[in-house]
Amino acid sequence: MSVEKIEALVVGAGQAGLAMSGHLGQGGVPHLVLERSRIAERWRSERWDGLVANGPAWHDRYPGMEFPDCDPDAFVPKEKIADAFVAYAEKIKAPIRCGVEVKSVRKNEGRPGFRVETSQGVIEANYVIAATGAFQKPVIPALVPESAGIMQMHSTLYRNPGQLPEGAVLVVGCGSSGAQIADELMKAGRRVYLSVGPHDRTPRRYRGRDFCWWLGVLGKWEAAAPPEGREHVTIAISGADGGKTVDFRNLAASGMTLLGRTEKFKDGVLHFAADLVRNIANGDANYISVLDEADAFAARNGLDLPEDPEARIIGPDPESLTNPIRELNLANAGITAIIWATGFSTDFGWLQVDAFDAKGKPKHQRGVSSEPGVYFLGLPWLSRRGSSFIWGVWHDARYLADQIAIQRSYLAYKGPQGNKTGNRQ
Repeated sequence: MSVEKIEALVVGAGQAGLAMSGHLGQGGVPHLVLERSRIAERWRSERWDGLVANGPAWHDRYPGMEFPDCDPDAFVPKEKIADAFVAYAEKIKAPIRCGVEVKSVRKNEGRPGFRVETSQGVIEANYVIAATGAFQKPVIPALVPESAGIMQMHSTLYRNPGQLPEGAVLVVGCGSSGAQIADELMKAGRRVYLSVGPHDRTPRRYRGRDFCWWLGVLGKWEAAAPPEGREHVTIAISGADGGKTVDFRNLAASGMTLLGRTEKFKDGVLHFAADLVRNIANGDANYISVLDEADAFAARNGLDLPEDPEARIIGPDPESLTNPIRELNLANAGITAIIWATGFSTDFGWLQVDAFDAKGKPKHQRGVSSEPGVYFLGLPWLSRRGSSFIWGVWHDARYLADQIAIQRSYLAYKGPQGNKTGNRQ
């Protein structure tokens, strides 16, 4: 069987892979993008029906990407986001092959490049870009056994309230997914319990400008590394219902029961950490700090933006804060389903090269891995806070394409003409 050869191979045709293809194409680098399913598949099949982007249309896009029939300040529904990625791929004539799974990537012995085993044969590439993104392997803590008789699913499998059995629902995780799903379930008439861990929360809008704008002008998207100990702290933000600030006190006032971080399960009872008050307080403090920085920026730059004193109002503590629940008997509470909005881990089992540390975490500098010729794209904090967002991955892809171009230029150098040893006479 013949072996196909290509200069650069991009694995994954989501937002990272398409951004990489765009920049490689502009740089004239021959490349191929392999996708095991469809373009932007996760937006279509691994998100709930009512999901919209967490940033407005003017912000959450590549340069040149369009969302037809969407107001620039609107939050684009997931299907339209996927459609826009498909249209972008067609616009740049991205060389994508769908339905092809990458089984393994190994370094060639004694010669440049990598041998890539796929479901449709072998490909050799001089450069390999792992663009499978941050949301690869759903994480569900091994707490509640199947024998408990409770429907359990990760947020990637949740679609809508009608999918769940009648009864109350426990949502574990208070990031954007957990907070939005819990709110959707409550609006559908469900009794909802929400397990709230450490989090940041921000205003959706403040003084007439969106949260994304404020983080931009304040330079927070460009932060090169998270604060110590906060590498995995989630952000509660929502574009649902036209975009609104996630306020856990308001959710509780509307009937949701807040719980601390889920710790263990025994004899039908879930136990929760005594950290709910602290988690809510820290989230509020982060919220107020953003308002303070925004006000200071507006004053320093003489911006004529309307005052917004109501944004600083923190509501009263709900019952679940003043009298936190530490134990919950699932049967007595009528809970029939648990949705684990507990994030993801990476899965690079197919990438069998020397680019990982002892814990399996990618070793890289701004996406350039410790294995020459291998690159990572789409991971959180790859180069900055915005790296795993649509617009952020675009900038990271440009940097990686530049690095590949630099390597190609060095390898193209043949040495002094007429001197095989390279030594000048």
